[in-house]
Amino acid sequence: MSFQRSSALESQPTTWRREDDPQYADDPEFREFASKLGDDLFSLTGNIARLSQEVAKLGTSRETERIRERVKTSVEETSESFKEIGERLKKLTTWPDVGPSQRFTQSKLSREFQASLKEFQQLQRQALEKEKASASAARAALEDQTSPTETRGGGFGQQQEQEQLRLASQDEVDFQEQMIIERESEIRNIEQSVGELNELFRDVAHMVHEQGEQINLIEDHVETTYDNSRGAHIELVRANKYQKSARSKACILLLILAVVLVIIILAVVLD
Repeated sequence: MSFQRSSALESQPTTWRREDDPQYADDPEFREFASKLGDDLFSLTGNIARLSQEVAKLGTSRETERIRERVKTSVEETSESFKEIGERLKKLTTWPDVGPSQRFTQSKLSREFQASLKEFQQLQRQALEKEKASASAARAALEDQTSPTETRGGGFGQQQEQEQLRLASQDEVDFQEQMIIERESEIRNIEQSVGELNELFRDVAHMVHEQGEQINLIEDHVETTYDNSRGAHIELVRANKYQKSARSKACILLLILAVVLVIIILAVVLD
């Protein structure tokens, strides 16, 4: 579809009504639903931008426990938002009795949702890879810390001191072990969320494909109407020219007849 025609279709008014054709009737509920969906999708885009900045800090010297927590919370909340908005988008795309401009709105929001979801999935995978690398490094460090060390000699006092250090170290090891287990659980949650959003992405991609076919049909109708209108305009111009030509010829013929009539009258009078 050309830019001019797509722009014309996007700007097509929906505030008028044809009583004999309900598909062209304005639907305030559809307009309000689509507007709210667009606003929420715009907010979601802002969340993705902020999440991108936080994910970029993972695996660097700027990574902290607070940043990891923010990334975890943001990924979970954004994932749930995508699922909720995705359900509303499905409802919008199955809205009954929609006109051309409403179908264009459906297609536009679907494409925007698909693009935002794709960007979020990439961030999910980046966060997942960095979390896995960090958890693996923490697990390796913990295993090195808990590996047995050989002790030789020393009296009873030294052995008692070593035992106390070992017990204190064990508490730290247990704490680190628990932290690693929690991070591995978070990784599994992210993996599950990635799988769920993959299904949603496939559904939206299918909807975008179907809507693309509908938009192509609308384009064909627009082009056909344009061609028909242009052909009718050409015929009207031709008819107008023919009518003007016919009038001119009639005027000339009448003028000739009048001249002939005057000559005849003059000839009779003079005789």
